[in-house]
Amino acid sequence: MTILDKIVENKRKEIIAAKSLISVAELEQSEFFGRECYSFRDSLLHPDRTGIIAEFKRKSPSKGVINDDVSVKEVTTGYAASGASALSVLTDTVFFMGHKADLIEARNNNAIPILRKDFMIDEYQVLEAKAWGADIILLIAAILTPDEINQLATQAKSLGLNVLLEVHNLEELERSINPNLDAIGVNNRNLADFTVSVEKSFELAEHIPDEFMKISESAISNPKVIRELKGAGFNGFLIGENFMKQADPGLAMQAFVKEL
Repeated sequence: MTILDKIVENKRKEIIAAKSLISVAELEQSEFFGRECYSFRDSLLHPDRTGIIAEFKRKSPSKGVINDDVSVKEVTTGYAASGASALSVLTDTVFFMGHKADLIEARNNNAIPILRKDFMIDEYQVLEAKAWGADIILLIAAILTPDEINQLATQAKSLGLNVLLEVHNLEELERSINPNLDAIGVNNRNLADFTVSVEKSFELAEHIPDEFMKISESAISNPKVIRELKGAGFNGFLIGENFMKQADPGLAMQAFVKEL
């Protein structure tokens, strides 16, 4: 069993527990449920923004604890001030030390799109994302069938959420393309063994239809790589560990952006 299998297995148990604690009706009455989501596309393409999707991540299965000494407010506002086009906030607790409170705190302190970074396999999680103040959900092709992607993406669009599909190879891309997607991200990390290679993005770039925003995820630690990815047609660049491993992630992003 891979780590991804373990995460999904645990996620199914978490969803059952969450449904028993908070009803759909209660989620729909949440503070943020009725708010209009920010446009992912508009923010990515805004001339005053960098295209960077800056991630708040305390821990990962491959690296262990990355940084658990900083606050969500401090880091995410630092990212936004440094030109982030969007924020990515982990909400998985067991494997990433994330919490729904992290997403809510980020929402309360920022006026740019926020991605709920989690392993979405159930419509209930989409409702949670909306209720907690997210603007974007992540759908991972490796753990979803085409029908499940369509179901979750359709629901997300009905709620006004933006949808980012994550793929790892051409097979996943070709079977998962859906008109309800806003962006397609290439995860440069192999979720089976956690090796990384940005070459994945360059290999898949020309296969992503032009109507979708193109996002490169992980393995980005050099501003030069972003310039090369832009040349290949990418609009967004998800960066987490490179910033989070520093004592002041917001300051680390500021220094990175100066080199772009």
